[in-house]
Amino acid sequence: MPSSPSLATGPAPASPPSTVRDRRADLIVVLVALALAVWVTSGLWRDPNTRTITVNSSDQALFEWLLAFGGHAVTHGDNPLFTYLINVPDGVNLAVNTTITVYAVVFAPLTYLIGPPATFLVILTLNLLATALVWYWLLSRHLVRSRLAAGVGALFIAYSPGMVSHANAHLNWTAGWLVPLLIWRLFALRRAGHWLRDGLILGVLVAVAFSIAAEGLFFTALALGVFVAVWALHPANRVEARAALPNFLRGLGVTAVVAGVLLSYPLWLHFAGPQRFHGTGFDPVIHSEDIAAFAAFPRRSLAGEAGLGTSLAPNPTEENSFFGIPLLVLTVVCFVVLWRRADPHRRATLWALGALAVIFTVLSFGPVAKVDGRRTDLPMPFDLVGQLPVVNAALPARLALVVAPVVGLLLAYVIDQLRAAPPQHRSTELAWLLGFAVALVPLLPTPLLTDEREPIPRFITSGTWRDYVSPDGVLTPVPLTVDIYPDGQRWQAYALSHRQGEFAIPGGFFLGPGGPDGRGRIGPVPRTLSALMDQAGRTGLAPIITDGTIREVQSDLRHWRIETVVLADEVHGAKFEVDEAALLRTGTALFGEPQRVDDVWLWRIPPADR
Repeated sequence: MPSSPSLATGPAPASPPSTVRDRRADLIVVLVALALAVWVTSGLWRDPNTRTITVNSSDQALFEWLLAFGGHAVTHGDNPLFTYLINVPDGVNLAVNTTITVYAVVFAPLTYLIGPPATFLVILTLNLLATALVWYWLLSRHLVRSRLAAGVGALFIAYSPGMVSHANAHLNWTAGWLVPLLIWRLFALRRAGHWLRDGLILGVLVAVAFSIAAEGLFFTALALGVFVAVWALHPANRVEARAALPNFLRGLGVTAVVAGVLLSYPLWLHFAGPQRFHGTGFDPVIHSEDIAAFAAFPRRSLAGEAGLGTSLAPNPTEENSFFGIPLLVLTVVCFVVLWRRADPHRRATLWALGALAVIFTVLSFGPVAKVDGRRTDLPMPFDLVGQLPVVNAALPARLALVVAPVVGLLLAYVIDQLRAAPPQHRSTELAWLLGFAVALVPLLPTPLLTDEREPIPRFITSGTWRDYVSPDGVLTPVPLTVDIYPDGQRWQAYALSHRQGEFAIPGGFFLGPGGPDGRGRIGPVPRTLSALMDQAGRTGLAPIITDGTIREVQSDLRHWRIETVVLADEVHGAKFEVDEAALLRTGTALFGEPQRVDDVWLWRIPPADR
């Protein structure tokens, strides 16, 4: 941020004794950040291949599949952004989904070496660690002089309630290390004489960010746009902003050209390619931030463990604010103290930060306000801006994630100012220490909840499936693969990452067309076979099968070109226990008596039925 010391000049060189202290502080921050990253993910480290995140095993399975598929696509010369391996016969446009292409390519050797689940865990842990370290680097080298201030600010941002919440399997949203890099390179565009190089670097970084966390990049761009506009229009900065504007715009132009060239195909797929859609498969009213959530405590925190957590989020992965009343009070106090002691240029920065926090807080409330779980009739600004292209695909609750870095910056700024000021009265120092402790200690993260996950059948791991599926043929587990039944993509990820070959599956966990009013939906439009198996697995009651039902199921088999239907002894349900016995009875009624092959029940579909 343009503040003193600025991103353009950086802090003054330290004296040798100070350099030793700074290096010691750097090491402490690295160790603390690493310890917290491992602590938060510790439940998975017990055995990455058999454990899953309790509240979001479906997204974990999806990201494991993306890692396996992306690595397989690159090493086999396939298209990493569109596939017919899932959602047979229509395929899936991965450019409108979360592809994490860069991660899939960079970590492909590791995925082949240790498997998708372990690679997923490595990336998740590194995301948290890197977010803390890159924010610490930005703060300590460009924004504040005190390493303590930089450490507190960076660690808060990296392990804020929203980041810990999204650590429940979101490899895209936990890639928070991209944000400080984007900030750094954006403000580097002010430098005279370097607009071409700086624009080129930022353009490449934008392309990388799009390929890891497109929605996060969009939010970051919006936030930086708001900050720069408010900062530049402040009377104290107008002369500086006017002088820097030509160079800044030239750099942005280069950024747009470079990013546009690198992302031309993904953007075409996103907006004009097959299987595209507009909007999102999620309800923006449901996925909006409750006003009371800002003052609540998150569940995966010391306060949450003490029983103070709430269920104000639509699900445990979307606790995007949840700062608690003590931190909200401390943030306001920090802002007031900084404002009172600030010169006009620092006030301009504070004014921009305050506006940014308020705007994104209000936008996160979604189309209509909710208070303590009760929906009101009060319309919110997002009701208007949410109709705009691209914005209509965003979940408003996630806009609250922008507020956490603002809070972290204010905490860092006030600590930096306190340490630079003459020694204060001991009671004042104790008051500040107590305030920070009361605000931050309750938010210390606790480990993600994990459970044992049903194993991948030996039928898949041994490669036996290749005896029952033709090359590029279609196999399906029952229930058919969707978000709440992720086994099909887990099996496929294993086969791809262990170089067993390819089999396609109907359905899958993805966003695609088919929702109301042309909007997207999660997974394929249900057909008779998928509905029957879902009913049996969910309720434990085998549905009544008639001749008409069998004809509809045979039509589904032909539509999907299914050769083999497989029922594992243990089926993973992401939201509930699955009744395998009811599935076996239903499959027998539809397809006849099954074969027992390795550790699965199997039905081979005659060519006439497919």
